[in-house]
Amino acid sequence: MEAGGAADSLLSGACVLFTLAMYSTGLSDLRQMRTTRSVDSVQFLPFLTTDINNLSWMSYGALKGDGTLIFVNATGAVLQTAYILVYLHYCPRKRPVLLQTATLLGVLLLGFGYFWLLVPNLEARLRQLGLFCSIFTISMYLSPLADLAKIIQTRSTQRLSFPLTIATLLTSASWTLYGFRLGDPYIMVPNLPGVLTSVIRLWLFWKYSREQDRSHPLLQT
Repeated sequence: MEAGGAADSLLSGACVLFTLAMYSTGLSDLRQMRTTRSVDSVQFLPFLTTDINNLSWMSYGALKGDGTLIFVNATGAVLQTAYILVYLHYCPRKRPVLLQTATLLGVLLLGFGYFWLLVPNLEARLRQLGLFCSIFTISMYLSPLADLAKIIQTRSTQRLSFPLTIATLLTSASWTLYGFRLGDPYIMVPNLPGVLTSVIRLWLFWKYSREQDRSHPLLQT
């Protein structure tokens, strides 16, 4: 029993550590915006969708009574909100950004109203909220597939971030194991695409770095 408790604590700690490491990769965008005082080459939508995802999972964690989910996603929501505010500060065209933010927040509030007011049964609310969080997370993990297709076409990994790929792989794998340990498919299943897409990205790094080495043999030591 003690061994099982220790394993649960280690797995929970891994989820916290790896997830916060993944969120901290956005600090490079934050520094770039503050240094250049512009939002050139920085995408806004990932900040917003991740923030909505954090708030949704935080609600699921609160409903489930899971401290790990609550802490990780509350911290993530604070970080993503900070990124959004900095982006908004330096963005010259604020109207589209505010419109996107208001639209997604409106959808989130409608969802919360539905789950908390129209679904009185706790178990049904937990299932439906878990399903919503799962679908949203899967869509986020699968959204970069278009970029992967462009990488294969151009045979270049300049679009990819290696640290983010490693962080995403470790985060997805740890949450998959965490969901398996809890017997919670709403946590386990949506993180499997994160593992899959991260492995594909690592393979692309390996494949195209080898091709670049073969095309520039004089640069090898």
